[in-house]
Amino acid sequence: MVINKKTHNKYKLKGSNKFQFIRSGRFGIKTISAGRVVKEKWILVERALQRKFKLLLGHKRSKIFSSLEFNNSLTKLSLESRMGKGKGIVYAKSKFLKPGTLLFEFTRLPKQYESEVFTFIQKKMRLKLKLVKF
Repeated sequence: MVINKKTHNKYKLKGSNKFQFIRSGRFGIKTISAGRVVKEKWILVERALQRKFKLLLGHKRSKIFSSLEFNNSLTKLSLESRMGKGKGIVYAKSKFLKPGTLLFEFTRLPKQYESEVFTFIQKKMRLKLKLVKF
């Protein structure tokens, strides 16, 4: 099944990553819905999360693991260009996330802050997320 929009960037919605397990953390955050994440947005979410951890824990060091690789290049062609002039310039890198993709893993974070961190990330991302514990 392919998204039926007229675009250069088509994604397959078929299948999901049901069996992605937590490798290095105590709990993690996983996607429930499918969607696309742009690299600039991802960097902003990571920085906001680091600031949130610093605010909650102070000087204590907790680790955040994320293993997303941005493998799609989004291109754009100007509106005035005629047909046959190529695909256009790359304006962003992105990653299409299937349901079940593991976004973040956390270590050394007290249990009392787990739900607070989850709601914080849920507000920043447009995807539906799920808290996964080891």
